[in-house]
Amino acid sequence: MKNYIEETYKQVHLQEGQRVIEQFLIECYFHPDIPTKELARKVLLPVPVATAIKKELIKAGAVEQANGVRCTTSGREYVEKALGYGGLDHDLFQKLISEDEAWKAELADVRTSMEEIFSTRPQVDVLLDQSKCTVETSMRRALLCLRDQALLGKKILCVGDDDLVSVALGLLLKRLYPSAERQAARIDVIDIDQRFLQYIEAIAAEHQLPITCHQADLRKPLPKRLHGKYDCFFTDPPYTLSGMSLFLSRGISALQKQKGLSIYLSFAHKSPDFTLAMQREFVRAGLTVREVISHFNEYEAAQMIGNRGQMIVLTTTEMTTPGIPQAFHDALYTGEEKQTLRTYRCKRCDEAVRVGAKAAFKTIEELKGRGCPRCKNTIFKLVSRKKA
Repeated sequence: MKNYIEETYKQVHLQEGQRVIEQFLIECYFHPDIPTKELARKVLLPVPVATAIKKELIKAGAVEQANGVRCTTSGREYVEKALGYGGLDHDLFQKLISEDEAWKAELADVRTSMEEIFSTRPQVDVLLDQSKCTVETSMRRALLCLRDQALLGKKILCVGDDDLVSVALGLLLKRLYPSAERQAARIDVIDIDQRFLQYIEAIAAEHQLPITCHQADLRKPLPKRLHGKYDCFFTDPPYTLSGMSLFLSRGISALQKQKGLSIYLSFAHKSPDFTLAMQREFVRAGLTVREVISHFNEYEAAQMIGNRGQMIVLTTTEMTTPGIPQAFHDALYTGEEKQTLRTYRCKRCDEAVRVGAKAAFKTIEELKGRGCPRCKNTIFKLVSRKKA
């Protein structure tokens, strides 16, 4: 089968990259006889550039001009087989991408499944800066990927996945493709926490989801087998500058070397000075900011960030490269950058207990889990905090 996208890209040297040609074809597929001006608007291109793409696709035999622009039989076959749109539930797809709240009714069954899955997920490890996002947050991330045309037929990577975004993506795909064997997308997860990997693998097996898990310490470069494979990636890294830079670097090394690919970065809302430092890291990695959605992410019991976080959608460019290609040995997690020694007092027996990286209890969660050393009570009051 002809690769219409590559053929056209060779003839029309687009600064936007190959992805815009794919979007062009998909619009023609879903909206037969669409006017060229409307096509240009939908793919965010000047009309002369959209016209040049159209002419090359007509020459290649992928589209034809009648009352508007439409896919030929060969073009439709290409979109369905090569791009992965064959077997798609078109009505559901159109509702989900065009109506912001449609998913709440259309995917009610998926939400119910997600709630059951989230209720038994492993306890978060605060030493790894893990936190529990809500079911709605995980589903909204999956829908954002769908609306960006970064899900269907794609290879998606989750760089760390205590939020179970991979499961939300997999369940969404399952609903969009009534015939599972027609579904071509693949989802990979890399994480250091074996508990979450085993849980995701069990859920994937139970629900027959296209998910593969890999254990990896992101302080080390990713295995070569994961390099240059993926069309987009999700990450919700430690909320430190070094953590963000490292997780982005590992994700970038896994992406295909192509302009216009999407990176979905979830991060805490930060001060102007910290945000400026973040943007410097984006520039250093050769990334552009396409969209910032405030209060997109919601977390359970994450008072330190107000239970809310932003979604930053980044895009690859010709200059995109991992900012940290080598092994990483510096402080990474919040607890490593801001080590403190805290004293808690048991509310039953008044026993004073120290908590910190160098204490008998590393976190208050660990202390509550094991109970007061004297009376096994699990309720404590913070009485002092100092730098370790």
